[in-house]
Amino acid sequence: MLRAKISELRDGLSRYLDHVKSGGRVLVLDRNKPVAEIVPIRNAKDKTSAGLMDALERDGIVRVGTGAIPDDIWKQSPAKGAGVLDALLEERRSGR
Repeated sequence: MLRAKISELRDGLSRYLDHVKSGGRVLVLDRNKPVAEIVPIRNAKDKTSAGLMDALERDGIVRVGTGAIPDDIWKQSPAKGAGVLDALLEERRSGR
């Protein structure tokens, strides 16, 4: 969280707002006493999984991958001894 005196906030408002837009917070000080906090507006997107992932990434908790998952990943044959998927699919086919 950034801290800014009122005069600093006035002089560098754009910089502080950019920080807030990217998910940060700004604590506003008047004579070194906290008087306000500028926080991002919460909207419907923040309640979605994408919004949650964005927040977790901003906080450094997760890192979003850069690779793509192949389209045919589920069509690949299972490794030797990995019959769990086949068993699950058979269960679903038989209605158990």
